[in-house]
Amino acid sequence: MTRPHFSVSLIAGLIGFIVIVLIGAACGNDDNVGDTSSPTDMGETPGDAPASSQYVTTGGNELPADPSGITLLTHDSFALSDETLATFTAQTGIEVTLLQAGDTGTMVSEAILTAGNPLGDVMFGVDNTFLARTLNAELFEPYESPNLADVPDIFKLDPQNRVTPIDFGDVCINYWTDALPADPPTTLEDLTAPEFADQLVVQNPETSSPGLAFLLATIAGTDDWEQFWADLADNGVAVTAGWEDAYYGEFISGGGDRSMVVSYASSPPAEVIYASSPIDTPPTGVLLDSCFRQIEFAGVLSGTDHPAEAQALIDFMLTPTFQDDVPLNMFVFPVANTATLPQVFGEHAQIADDPLFVDPADIEAHRDEWTDRWVEIVLG
Repeated sequence: MTRPHFSVSLIAGLIGFIVIVLIGAACGNDDNVGDTSSPTDMGETPGDAPASSQYVTTGGNELPADPSGITLLTHDSFALSDETLATFTAQTGIEVTLLQAGDTGTMVSEAILTAGNPLGDVMFGVDNTFLARTLNAELFEPYESPNLADVPDIFKLDPQNRVTPIDFGDVCINYWTDALPADPPTTLEDLTAPEFADQLVVQNPETSSPGLAFLLATIAGTDDWEQFWADLADNGVAVTAGWEDAYYGEFISGGGDRSMVVSYASSPPAEVIYASSPIDTPPTGVLLDSCFRQIEFAGVLSGTDHPAEAQALIDFMLTPTFQDDVPLNMFVFPVANTATLPQVFGEHAQIADDPLFVDPADIEAHRDEWTDRWVEIVLG
């Protein structure tokens, strides 16, 4: 199978973006994620508006002088510092209520069932593995944020701007350096070698987002993905329902005996941050040849009664106030080139130069076929 990849120009754009954020990180420290004020002119607050003014301005939008509160529909992994959404409310007068609806698949299903009469006003957390499903269901109203000018084109997968890229992360094989029975693997095919027998744990792609991402990585990155998985099964691969059971169960980090696990390129800095005793070097490495890129999006839900307020929240998600808060809360990378990475990310996180990628439309068209076949090969 031909390996799908981003074009040279797109890769160059991403590399340029990485250089920018890493330069910013070099100026920071472990305790400073970045400037918590937004350089974007959020305009007047409702309290500053003249009594005769009908609107106040924020991020290019006109808001009612007395804006309404809105609901942010998101997945259970959404996390921010308490002060971040408080800053948005202070700048706009808009209160944000979080509605967490399970994992991404559950959230998308709920949104489709309530299309046109949405559970919230903005939905955050749709990634490229579910993107086509949401667009086919017409869940979002088109909106082009002025702050998209700060986002490299590589992250913009919808030319109609029904969704806005907010963050990205790479799902990759992680390995415990001191426990590997051989030199670290450098290719996906290395994982099937006899020296790595009974060393890898993966997640079921039917029940796990990183599990699905890794399945897609193998479809994009091997000549015969079905044979690859048959070889993995013969080599003693273990399967869990979700990431936590894999990383903190079977993998060495959680006391298990497996030296390799499907996780994220941002897991090494997490190992440093949450180490029981201070460490300078993460105990884990990343197989960059295995990385599948996940991009998370937000969008204004069709049928919202508060479109201006919803658009303002989309704008805010691309400001440094929000973008700088993402890495240490959700352990993903910000998309805006105005963001500043925390130092621990700059030092220990790795980003694949040529991440594996499958077109969202192909994912939607073949997801069930691919996962059903995976079950037959690995669990059958």
